[in-house]
Amino acid sequence: MTETSATRPNTTHAAGPYAAAKPPSAEEMLPWLPCTLALEVPLVDFTVGHLLKLQPGSLVQTGCHQSSDLPLNVNGVLMAWTEFEVVGERLAARITDLV
Repeated sequence: MTETSATRPNTTHAAGPYAAAKPPSAEEMLPWLPCTLALEVPLVDFTVGHLLKLQPGSLVQTGCHQSSDLPLNVNGVLMAWTEFEVVGERLAARITDLV
């Protein structure tokens, strides 16, 4: 007698309830982990005297072109490159490349 697919045990099922589950992302595992972001902007001829005179609304000349990429460090480690973008009345940094 030959064995048919109806009598053959099913060997194509998943090996348990976690076989198809994706591993959790870093965002799901560590949402509470504090970090420090630093966007380094080169300044032209900037002194401590200029720093002490800064007030809300002051303008500072940077040493980079408007479309230049700036490094974004997370806890002192380079993580991305960014560029400035104006959003409403605020200055923002748009991530252009992840390292």
